[in-house]
Amino acid sequence: MFRTALRNVLAHKARLLMTVLAVLLGVAFVSGTLTFTDTLGEAFKKSSAQSFDHVSVAVRPHSAREEDRPKLDDALLEKFGKLPGAESVTGTLSGFTALAGKDGRPVGDGWSAQGTNHFPGPDGEDPRHRFTDGRAPQGPDEVAIDSRTAERTGYRTGDTLRLSADGSVRTPKITGVFDTDDGNVAAGGTLTVFDNATARKLFDGDEYEEITLQAAAGTSERELRQQVAQVLPEGLKADTGRQLADEQAEMITEQTSAISNTLLYFAAIALFVGVFIIANTFTMLVAQRTKELALLRAVGASRRQVTRSVLLEAFLIGLIASVLGFAAGIGIAVGMRAAIGATGAELPDGPLVISPTTPLVALAIGVLVTMAAAWLPGRKAAKVPPVAAMNSVHAAPTARGLVVRNSLGGVITAIGAAMLFLGVSGGTTALLAAGAAAVLIGVIVLTPLLSRPVVAASAVVVDRFGVAGRLARLNAVRNPRRTASTASALMIGLTLVTGLTVVAVSVQTAVDKMAVGLMRADYVVTSVIGPGLHPEVREKLDALPEVAATSPMRQGNADLDGSYQKVTGVDPAAVGKVLDLDFAGGSLAGLAGGGALVDQETADAAGLATGDTLTLKFYDDDKTEKLEVTGVYNGNQMIDGIFVDTAVIDRHQDKPRDYQLMVAMRDGPSPAAEKSLIAASDHNPAVRVQDKAAISEEISSVVSLLLNMLYGLLAMAVLIAVLGVVNTLAMSVFERKHEIGMLRAIGMDRARVKRMIRLESVVISLFGAVLGIGLGIFLGWAAGTSVRDTLEAYTMTVPWDRIALFLALAGLVGVVAALWPARRAARLNALEAIKAE
Repeated sequence: MFRTALRNVLAHKARLLMTVLAVLLGVAFVSGTLTFTDTLGEAFKKSSAQSFDHVSVAVRPHSAREEDRPKLDDALLEKFGKLPGAESVTGTLSGFTALAGKDGRPVGDGWSAQGTNHFPGPDGEDPRHRFTDGRAPQGPDEVAIDSRTAERTGYRTGDTLRLSADGSVRTPKITGVFDTDDGNVAAGGTLTVFDNATARKLFDGDEYEEITLQAAAGTSERELRQQVAQVLPEGLKADTGRQLADEQAEMITEQTSAISNTLLYFAAIALFVGVFIIANTFTMLVAQRTKELALLRAVGASRRQVTRSVLLEAFLIGLIASVLGFAAGIGIAVGMRAAIGATGAELPDGPLVISPTTPLVALAIGVLVTMAAAWLPGRKAAKVPPVAAMNSVHAAPTARGLVVRNSLGGVITAIGAAMLFLGVSGGTTALLAAGAAAVLIGVIVLTPLLSRPVVAASAVVVDRFGVAGRLARLNAVRNPRRTASTASALMIGLTLVTGLTVVAVSVQTAVDKMAVGLMRADYVVTSVIGPGLHPEVREKLDALPEVAATSPMRQGNADLDGSYQKVTGVDPAAVGKVLDLDFAGGSLAGLAGGGALVDQETADAAGLATGDTLTLKFYDDDKTEKLEVTGVYNGNQMIDGIFVDTAVIDRHQDKPRDYQLMVAMRDGPSPAAEKSLIAASDHNPAVRVQDKAAISEEISSVVSLLLNMLYGLLAMAVLIAVLGVVNTLAMSVFERKHEIGMLRAIGMDRARVKRMIRLESVVISLFGAVLGIGLGIFLGWAAGTSVRDTLEAYTMTVPWDRIALFLALAGLVGVVAALWPARRAARLNALEAIKAE
């Protein structure tokens, strides 16, 4: 039986290739997703990682409140430096530093653009910065940059660059390029180094953020920590480098767990789809060999031997496909990373990571799943009496089996729908997730039942193609289980794609509406990050003749009846020209006279109405302000809180800063107007000028990044669906040799045979697409109810243009999948095909 199984594998090379291909795709889907997950997870971990190779002990604040702890100043640094076990002591200081490339655009984004101090030790070197070219900066007009940034921007030692660290624009000279273990740089960020004195001025550094000590030879980390503890002031803590590394690893794991879990969910989906395709292929494969297996029974093989023979074939096929699938999966992971990067989405840099468990999972899926998929059909074929099997090669499934399946599917779907509606009404995420999974499984089980009415509905279009069209439609429902299995892989992918798209577009529309819905301003000027805009920025913009009005958004924080409140200072004379507030009561009129505008939610919570007096206690100086409520407006999650005159905020802040400026132009937005605003801000790389379209695009980019990642993961499901249809049609053509030969003999030409196979493929693909899109919209609606609890403006938005595109792509899938099977069917020799049975 072993030799028989081996000969069977090698004797039918075309059948072997198609089966290996199906298993290979399933394995590649899973191993590719796992490799991509590990690679992306490691990249995100590196973005937060920091090397502690040169840190024996680190001293950091123990209390969160600055007034409750001593400062990490030069006096403390000197005290630590005198410890007998300390070889060197370093004071660390850092802050946001916007760096402009040679094209004038900012390099890096947000917190990924950092600056730090160079703190040389006794040997004149700072172990954090290993210079590969030039030297360390030594004055306010000198900086050094990391080697990755130098490579990315083209800057070299001796060049002059443009940067901003304290709000003003500086143009220092690059004195050196260095390598660093900073994880932020490894993840695509920038690191600019200043000399210690300059860094302290730029980052308001009257103290250090951290003091690190390196142990002298013969002194352990623990011994040095004990020495530090003896002179350590209360309010500070000392940790060894090992403790810091463990603490960091735990923090990074916690930070990246959500990303890893999300990606692993898609690996589970990959496994599910892969198993589906493999099981479907082997079911058809064993069905084709019913007569062959019956012949083995007739010559003396037992049922157990026949089943073992099938399992042995499955093992060999699974083993070959596992190795090839694992290699293909690595290629898929690389391609996914490149494809997502090509869309403009920013992901952390990092090498390809292949976990030791990935090849083991690939082998387990390829071998175990293939054998499991082959066991049931093999056992079923072995139980058929030899005479009956040889007389009826392709026995149709019994009606009883379909009735049981349909009944089970109906029950699962009903239970899932009930859980969904309970989750929607009760806002329970766990019920929503469980209900969605149950509905999806139930519909998969019901797919054979649904195939008949859905395919029958295609008669309006398909029958217009004449006999080829009618035969294609009838062939599609001849074996409902096969049609269902083939369409289900595509259905699963489109269900997820459609559901995610509906939720993402709805979220994007809601946030976009909140962000720009109340804006009259043409532009919003903001600081990329950091302390905010200096008031002089507004003065420069007001001096432009094309600017009609500006109003700052100057933020403070205060206490109102025991609750935290965001207080925003605006210009009473200009705010009405840049914001379109929807008033429920009162107006802007009293704002200049010491009044306050309160959003409706805050007013209801505090029991305030127009004309009432509110008392705000500011956190900055613990002083209070009594203000009259001159207006109550309907806010949203982007524009809310209490609005007051900037003069009120300024009384409670030492250094007033505007977190944004709202700017209205005389002639509206235009490229020339935007350039004039940028020029007026000295081309500061830390200042960003955006119109409404740019704000909407920025919001969209966040959603697009998520969707691109998910589309990249789910694209493999569609690819598998395409090749699954190819496999099914090719095997179907093999089964129907006799029938196709008869059709050719009675006059059907090759063009019509091709058309028949292509139309059958399109009908099956569109059947899966219709189910997937419909189910995806339904599940998207259900998932959106949980989003509405946290996003008030959320309303379900169905992107019909994308839905139409998904449907068109499904039709294209059908056409492409049928190319080879249709060509193969058309080239069959009619006389040989008639004799096939």
